Amino acid sequence: MNIKEDKKGQATVLTIEGRLDSITSGTLEKKFLTVIGAGEKNIVVDFTGMDYISSAGLRVLLMAAKKTGKLGGKVVLAALCANVKEVFDIAGFTSIFTITDSQEEAVQAF
Repeated sequence: MNIKEDKKGQATVLTIEGRLDSITSGTLEKKFLTVIGAGEKNIVVDFTGMDYISSAGLRVLLMAAKKTGKLGGKVVLAALCANVKEVFDIAGFTSIFTITDSQEEAVQAF
């Protein structure tokens, strides 16, 4: 898994490529904690290059949403492919997160 970080407008954009599973979720968790620790509270997670997410990945996203929420911010998800979106639907996470079709739309959500 690769994570690219950019600042766009009021949001920090994390673009993830590869799989988000029990092996790679720790890397994303550390990235979230670093970004949030630096004072960022508005985070876009761009899933354009991701084709798989496990429950471990969902847990990390939920942790980030809780931490940013306490700071008055939020996590917005962008460009989920069909099979990743299905996992969010089954887990009930589509009601927890704002999900957009593109990174640009996600950045505008702030």
